[in-house]
Amino acid sequence: MGEIFHTILPNEVATERFAVALAQEVLQGDLLALTGDLGTGKTTFARAFIRAVCGSEDIEVPSPTFTLVQTYTAENGTEIFHSDLYRLIGPDDIEDLGLEDERETSILLVEWPDRMPADWWTDALEIKFSHRPESDGAGRIVQVAAENPNWQKRLNILAGQQ
Repeated sequence: MGEIFHTILPNEVATERFAVALAQEVLQGDLLALTGDLGTGKTTFARAFIRAVCGSEDIEVPSPTFTLVQTYTAENGTEIFHSDLYRLIGPDDIEDLGLEDERETSILLVEWPDRMPADWWTDALEIKFSHRPESDGAGRIVQVAAENPNWQKRLNILAGQQ
C-alpha cells in the first residue's frame, strides 16, 4: 500500500476529530481497514466515525468483538457495517457474515482486516494505528495508505490538514 499521509494523534479527542474529518470524505462502497495492536485506538476511531456519518452523538456504538458485525444507517441512507474480525481464523470465515454482498452499496469499517480476502485490499483505505513509544502510553501514530489512487485524490485536503 502506498502511504497517503501519517499523523500523530496526541489523545482520544484528536482521534475522534480525525475520525470526524475522514467521515466527511467517505462514499458508498468504501472499505476502511483499521489495523494495529489492541489498545491503539481502532474502536475509538470507529465509534467517532460512525457517529459522524450517522449525524448523531447519541448513537450507541458497541464494539463488535462478540457480535462480529454491527449495522448503522448514515444520514444519507447508506448502511455502515462495522466489523471486528479478530475472532475469525481467515478469509473463508467472512462468507458467513454477508459482507461481500454489501461491498458496493455500503460503507465497510473493518477492524482486524488481515482476516479478510486479499482482493478486498485493492480498494481499501488502510488506517494503521500504533503507539507512540515516547508518549508513555498516550498518543498514537496513524498511517493512512491505499493502493487505489482514487483515495489519494479524495484525501489530499485531509492530508494537508494534518
